[in-house]
Amino acid sequence: MPSPLLLLLVLVPVLLLACWLAHGAWSRWRGEQSARTYELTADSRPAVLRLIGAVGCGLCATGLAVAVVLSAQAGWGGGVRQARAQAGAAADAVRAAPAAARPAPPPNAAPGSAAPSAALPSAASPSAGLPSAGSPSPGSPSASSSSAKAATAGPAATRFVTVGHPAEGELLQADLPGANGRLRAVRVWLPPHYADDLAARFPVIVLHAVGPGRTADAELPDIYEGLASAIKLNRAHPFIAVAPAAPTGTEHPCDLIAAAPQALGDDAGVRTAVAAAFRTLPPGPQGWGALGVEGGAPCAVAAGLTRPDLYRAAAGVSGRFDATALARAAAGAPPGTAPRQLLLAVAKTDADGQSSAQKLVAALHAGKGAAPKTVVTLSKVVQDSAPDGARLQLVRLAAQYLSDLLVRPAG
Repeated sequence: MPSPLLLLLVLVPVLLLACWLAHGAWSRWRGEQSARTYELTADSRPAVLRLIGAVGCGLCATGLAVAVVLSAQAGWGGGVRQARAQAGAAADAVRAAPAAARPAPPPNAAPGSAAPSAALPSAASPSAGLPSAGSPSPGSPSASSSSAKAATAGPAATRFVTVGHPAEGELLQADLPGANGRLRAVRVWLPPHYADDLAARFPVIVLHAVGPGRTADAELPDIYEGLASAIKLNRAHPFIAVAPAAPTGTEHPCDLIAAAPQALGDDAGVRTAVAAAFRTLPPGPQGWGALGVEGGAPCAVAAGLTRPDLYRAAAGVSGRFDATALARAAAGAPPGTAPRQLLLAVAKTDADGQSSAQKLVAALHAGKGAAPKTVVTLSKVVQDSAPDGARLQLVRLAAQYLSDLLVRPAG
C-alpha cells in the first residue's frame, strides 16, 4: 500500500481544488442572482461546471482520505509492535546491569524513588527566569531596537475593531483624535477579496457624510451593498471604503468643506492611521477618491473640487448642490494639479436632482480659475420603480466610475 505521506501529498491539492471550485460556483451563483434582480443577462453554465468539478474533486478526496486512514493504521500497527519489542529489550538490559551503576537516590528520598533528571531545570535555578535562546536579553541592542520599533509603531498602528460583516466584507471601527482633539469615529470596510492576496494594496474610496459627527454608513446602511455589487459584477476592481465621521462644530459640514477645504473628515491623521493599519495604496490622488450619496454628495463634490491634491476623482449621487459656492471653491484649487474628474449621477425620475446637477455643470464652466477645467460626467439614465433600487444602482455606477480612474490593486 502506498505511503500515507505520499497519499497526503495528493490529497491536499485535490481538497484545495475542490474548495476553489466550490467557492467559484458559489460566487458565480451569487452574481447570477444579483444580475437577475436587475434584469441583466445571466449565464449559469460557469457555475454549473464549477459545481460539477467541485463534486468530482470531493469524491476523489474522499477516496484518498480512506486510503490514507487504512495505510496509516497498517503503519501504526507495525510501529507499535516494534516499539513494544524495543521497550522489552531495554527493560532486560536495565535488570541485567549492576546495582552500582544505577543512580543513587537523593538523601531522605523514599525507597524506590528515582533521582531527578539533570536535564530538567529546577524552579530555583538561576536560568529559570532568563529568556530563551531565541529571544534577546533585556539589555541587548536587539531588545532596545525592538522596544524602539514598538514605541514608534504604537501611535501609527491604530487598533481597529471589527463591528460587522456587511455585503460579505468586514467592517472595522476606531476612534481617532480630530484637529480639535476630540475623538471621532472612523469606519473601514474591507471587500471580500481583501484576503486573497496578502501582498496586494487597494485603492480607497472615502464616503462623505452630511450629519455632523456621523458616518456615511450610519445614514445609509445599505451603501456597502451597492459598492460590493460593483465588485461582484466585475464592474469595479476591489477597493477599500473609509467612512470618517463628518466634521463637527457646524450644522452644515458640506458648506464647511467648500469654504475651508482643510476641514475634511479624512484629514492627515485619519489617512496615516488607515494606511498604517490596512493595505491601501499611498494616500494621494492616484489611489484615493471621494463619494457622497444624497445629503453627502455636496461634501464629496466639494472635497473633489477643492483638494485635487488628495483625490483623483469624486462622485456625487442624488445630490442637491449650491452651484455658486462650489464653483467659487473650485476656482481657488491648488495650481499645477491635474484637471478634476467629477461624476454627478441622478435617477431618471429625479427631476430636481437633474436640474441641480445641470446648474452645477453650468456654474463650473462659467467659473473662474481652475473651475472651467473640471471634467464633469453627468449620468441620468438609471431608472427603478423603488427608490432603494435606484440608489443601489447609482452607488454601483459611482463605484465603477471611481474604480476606472483610480490605480488598480497592486502587489
